Amino acid sequence: MKLENELVRLRALEPGDLDLLYSWENNPAVWGVTNTLIPFSKETLRKYIDSVQDIFADRQFRYVIESVADNRPVGLMDLFEYDPIHHRVGMGILIASENDRHKGFAKSALQISLVYCRDILQLKTVFCNVLRSNEVSVKLFSGQGFLVSGTKHSWHRVGSVYEDEFFMQKIF
Repeated sequence: MKLENELVRLRALEPGDLDLLYSWENNPAVWGVTNTLIPFSKETLRKYIDSVQDIFADRQFRYVIESVADNRPVGLMDLFEYDPIHHRVGMGILIASENDRHKGFAKSALQISLVYCRDILQLKTVFCNVLRSNEVSVKLFSGQGFLVSGTKHSWHRVGSVYEDEFFMQKIF
């Protein structure tokens, strides 16, 4: 199965992505949704790139979302908490630059990933955690058949405010 469509392709992290991953992971603007509190070192990220090779062994995998038009990385697609017994996986998407948002990259990456999860991994459920206030992400996942299965009240602290977080899932 080819992990691409007319807009994006998903590919594995490469050693050459180190500087890109370093800048994205260490951007405080996204720490609120990634639960990051301190910067990652390049060495830590290099080890991560070198070590995470197989979703079956590592129970996670990170794809680079690349624009087909210009072969430019625009974001990341994470599969995490892969559970081969219960046939489920968590999913997260980052479109790194504000300039690349609202152009269909996340929707296309999500669509490709869902086909991969259903047809290749043969999963029953894909889930994600989305802040209630993140209306764009709620709409993105809802538009692809995810339903809010629960609300974690006052779950996520943003500054001095606690926000609700939706647990959303798509069942094939």
